[in-house]
Amino acid sequence: MTTTRRPRLRALMTLGAVTATAALVLSGCGAKAGDTAGGASTEAAASCVDTSGDTIKLGFLNSLTGGMAISEKTVSNVLHMAADEINADGGILGKQIEYVQEDGATDWPTFAEKTEKLLTQDCVAAIFGGWTSSSRKAVKPVVEKHNGLFFYPVQYEGLESSPNIYYTGATTNQQIIPAMDFLASQGVKKLFLAGSDYVFPRTANAIIKLYAAELGIEIVGEEYVPLDKDDWTTQVAKIVAAKPDYVFNTINGSSNVGFVKAYYDAGLTPETTPIISVSIAEEEAPAMGHSVTGNYASWNYFQSLDTPNNPAFIEAWKAYPGSSGVTSDPMEAAYISMYLYKALAEKAGSFDVDAINAAAKAGGITVDAPEGVVTLDGDNHHISKPGHIGRINDQNQFDIVWASDGFIEPDPYLEGYDWFPADVRDALVKAAG
Repeated sequence: MTTTRRPRLRALMTLGAVTATAALVLSGCGAKAGDTAGGASTEAAASCVDTSGDTIKLGFLNSLTGGMAISEKTVSNVLHMAADEINADGGILGKQIEYVQEDGATDWPTFAEKTEKLLTQDCVAAIFGGWTSSSRKAVKPVVEKHNGLFFYPVQYEGLESSPNIYYTGATTNQQIIPAMDFLASQGVKKLFLAGSDYVFPRTANAIIKLYAAELGIEIVGEEYVPLDKDDWTTQVAKIVAAKPDYVFNTINGSSNVGFVKAYYDAGLTPETTPIISVSIAEEEAPAMGHSVTGNYASWNYFQSLDTPNNPAFIEAWKAYPGSSGVTSDPMEAAYISMYLYKALAEKAGSFDVDAINAAAKAGGITVDAPEGVVTLDGDNHHISKPGHIGRINDQNQFDIVWASDGFIEPDPYLEGYDWFPADVRDALVKAAG
């Protein structure tokens, strides 16, 4: 077992390199949606949430169409399952959940528009969903403007916290850094970065490059393709020429299919050039159009995880109407988000946002989740998580080959890592928006 290290500072990026990286992050972060929402007044309108009856409205916002539907449909479905379970157990504060489903359509302005609708027309008490960081960045100014709540279930690049967002997926020190520690333990010396062209991959890769320098790993190439494109032929040819030990994959959605096709077409294999991914899980693996056996992924939850609550979770999911039949990290984190909201509202004794945040701040909020007992950090609204590396087997499941020493406390700004200096942090936070 290996735990995340906090090594001393070495030579880092020059200020010019940081500025260039920040500019690239900004260019790929879906700024249109964020700019539109961010231009509105920051004064919160009075809440229209109705708590007088025997139901409470919640909003589910997922991409049910477009390139991210391959991943987000399952997140939507497990939110429905969790709500149904909670209703069967008496609801939240004695009220049954009435959920309103909206389609973000893999379009960041649509995420902002649907958030506005859910908060001001449907009058939901909280919204659950999103996947890409661009979708979250589009939602953030809207929920802050209206003092709403958004529960975000997917690993992301960190460097963010908000009083109006709860993050149940991993932040950087709970997924990216463990992946790099695993690579270092494997003796990796040359690494190639392949990502979708938006805020998460670009920011994550800026952090990877800093930590790689600390670990003595050379970055031999870095390539991006737009999220809605799937032709990776040119970029994979550069991977072949660079001859890395591993490829670090921060590609999202169906673009992974094109990447995997180009990877095998170019003669690359897991034996010669393995991939480690942070967005391919049990559901995506069999949808790649080619066997991905032997490649790796870094997650906090795998279906193969041996914990007390995991077998019942898997059984419930397999029996649920419309189930994909396999569990995965993002859908498990979405499942956690519903139970986290229930725990917060019940501790607060209220659906009021300020009361819920006060309950979070008071501490002691835990969820007995399939990945284990997770604890909410009431200051940054992230949860503790274990780190795991899995190797894909011929059943498209993951054999766990590395694990952190216990749960990793969330550190979204990497303040506990002295190889990540404040000026770099500030530049990336500013660029990401």
